[in-house]
Amino acid sequence: MGLPILQIIIFLANAAALVKIAFFSGAIASSDPTVPTAQIEEPLATVSIGTITNDVTLPATVSADTAVAVKATLAGGVKKVLVEPGQAVEAATPILTIRSEVPAADGALVVKTVTVTAGSVGILSSFAVIVGQAVVVGEVVGQVAPPTFNVSGSLSAEQQYRLLNRPTEAVVTITGGPAPFTCTGLTISSALAGAVAGAVSDSGSTAATGSGTSSSGTTIRCVVPTAITVFNGLAAKLTISGGVAKDVLVVPITAIEGSAQSGVAYMQKADGSSEKHPVTIGLNDGTNVEITGGLAKGDKILQFVPGAAAKPDCTSPQFAGSPQCVGAGG
Repeated sequence: MGLPILQIIIFLANAAALVKIAFFSGAIASSDPTVPTAQIEEPLATVSIGTITNDVTLPATVSADTAVAVKATLAGGVKKVLVEPGQAVEAATPILTIRSEVPAADGALVVKTVTVTAGSVGILSSFAVIVGQAVVVGEVVGQVAPPTFNVSGSLSAEQQYRLLNRPTEAVVTITGGPAPFTCTGLTISSALAGAVAGAVSDSGSTAATGSGTSSSGTTIRCVVPTAITVFNGLAAKLTISGGVAKDVLVVPITAIEGSAQSGVAYMQKADGSSEKHPVTIGLNDGTNVEITGGLAKGDKILQFVPGAAAKPDCTSPQFAGSPQCVGAGG
């Protein structure tokens, strides 16, 4: 009797297999991992209310202010040398006298003597004039190194857009030095085409060399207060405030094409495609950007500009020194 029961069990198993193949083969095929079963959705960002603190932070260097040239004011011969190299001088300190003899119309000699002063406060760092030496008007006869310092660093074009309000001061932090302090007289300047490093300027000072910044590009510089003790060549961090915008519309900076004044956001359409939407923008902190027009609170836009290169995570040590992260806020 055991044999018929075994045959019945085999028959039922075969029947079940045939039913599964006949009615559930589509389900099996649909579970194939090589067949896509989901759609990729673009991440969206919601326009919200927030605060933008536009601080630009960049590496900088402490440098001694450039020496001021002392120039001859008369063509003639050096009659007296009144100082020595390395001597401290005031602006009115006489350093040499020059004597000239010019024939007059009647043949007599007209003698003229002038005293050349230091012109600025500091140390006479260069002075190699000797008695009897012939000089001409405008010839550099010495250099006065001022006892003052400045802090300077290089600005990228993107950072310049974040400082359109032209701040006048910055905060300097020196590792292992004094507490962070404010430096004033902030200037932003670009090298002029044809300028020669180390050349004497019309103001009588020499162009900055060896100050730790590039001789080309854009340089930001401010004055170290005289009460602060610093040394030439110290590494520093310069933080410049480009303004604060409180309770304003903000979106991730990755969502906007453009970074200053005007830009483009991308709205998602019902069919999944995107369309451009012009906006006006204000401050940004390297992570978020202020929206001053074109969007309203609660609007949803694409979180990333289509086709834009991915921005590195600046909070990761791996990307801390990348050009996209240097000076990207706080």
